[in-house]
Formats: sequence, structure tokens, C-alpha cells
Amino acid sequence: MGEKHPYLSVVIPFYNEEESVEGVCAEVAEALSGFNDREWELIMVNDGSSDETARIIDELSNMNGGFRALHLSPNSGQSAALHAGFMAAKGDFIATLDGDGQNDPRDIPVLLEELGKRGVDMMCGIRLKRQDNIVRRVSSWIANRVRAAILQDDIKDIGCAMRVFRRECIAGIHLFRNSHRFFPALVKMKGFSVGEMPVNHRPRSRGVSKYGGGINSRLWAGIADLAGVYWMRKRAFSYTVTERHEA
Repeated sequence: MGEKHPYLSVVIPFYNEEESVEGVCAEVAEALSGFNDREWELIMVNDGSSDETARIIDELSNMNGGFRALHLSPNSGQSAALHAGFMAAKGDFIATLDGDGQNDPRDIPVLLEELGKRGVDMMCGIRLKRQDNIVRRVSSWIANRVRAAILQDDIKDIGCAMRVFRRECIAGIHLFRNSHRFFPALVKMKGFSVGEMPVNHRPRSRGVSKYGGGINSRLWAGIADLAGVYWMRKRAFSYTVTERHEA
């Protein structure tokens, strides 16, 4: 890592994750240590945390040239934190994962390689053996099926934060509160191609979930947001343009 233009930007939102920050960032560095001599950067986004998260990511950025610390004020939600990270990212490709340690950073180069093999613009993870409590699994199961039926986006696991995509995918994407749940659908609405593949999902080893909440916030709020995305999809432009020149 250095001052060169990075090939990959890894964006991780953190909200009151003082127990997990150092471990997650160390795993990212280890996973990308043999990254074919390509430059990469890690963008740590502190989403208005009230614990020691801000101090920890500042210390990490001071010790590592390729680590960057962003601070949101006030706490603005996971979508806002991701948006801030995307706007700051310099890489040709962008990867995302959650800051709680449940996503496995070793999946990043695997997703990136598969993206190239398939020739798609975005690769999303599918958590085949999801390590979450019953409320999170059931509410996500229902919301996934309602979303798929309405948007017809063919995305199997909209809640998996492990994604890799070309930076062009964020051009023209208007993120809003909770829109991270629909990010692949929004990317497809812009005409980009999206693929999926299985990824590792691990039990949370430190702390408790800060983003999300109970069934009301995870299910009903998600369905309410779905109405907005459906409205956008129905009114999105869909055309091709050909310019002919007279001989």
C-alpha cells in the first residue's frame, strides 16, 4: 500500500464496534497481503459512534499508510456510512463488508476473481450457513421473498454485506436511508450486471449487533423502503440511443 492509485478500495462502516474494529481490519490486511502486488486501501467509516471506535480507527490510520479513517456526525445509519466511503474511495473496484466480524475478508479476492471470470459489474455474497439469531433469519427470509416478488431482481441474499463491484456502479446511484438493503437492485436498475456466489458467514465473536434491531426495524421498515425502490424502478428510464451519421 502507498500513494499510488489503488486497484481496490475496501469500505467498512463501524458503529460502536470498539470490540471488533482492530480484529476486522487486521483480517482485511492479512487477506489482501498477497494481492498480486496491487495497491489497495481500507476506508474505515465511523458512523457517529459513542464508544472508542473513533479513537481506534484514527490510531489504525496513523499506523498504516493505506488505512483511512472517516467520521460521520451525527450517527446517520449504515447507508450513509457506505455512501461516505464510496465517495472517498479511489479504487477501480470497491468491496464492502460489515464491521462486526461476521463477514470473512478472505472472500474479497475470491469475489473479485469471480467478477472477472463472469464479466459482471458486481458480485454479491450468499450466506449459505447464516450465523444469526432466529429473528434476523426469519425477518430477512420474509423480506427477501417479498422484495424478489416485487422487484424481480433475482438477488437471493439482499442482506449480505459482502460485495465487490466496479466503481462505475456507484455513478448515478442515489442512496437513501436503508438503501444498502437494495443496493444490488439499484445497480441493476442502472443497467449493470450482478452475479452471486456463496461466501463464508461466521458467528459474532465480540459485542452485540448495533445496526438492524428487532423484527419491526428489520422487516416492516424494510418493506416500507421497498415501496420507494419499487416507485423508482417503475419510473426509471430504460432506452438505448443510436446516432447515425449520413455518408
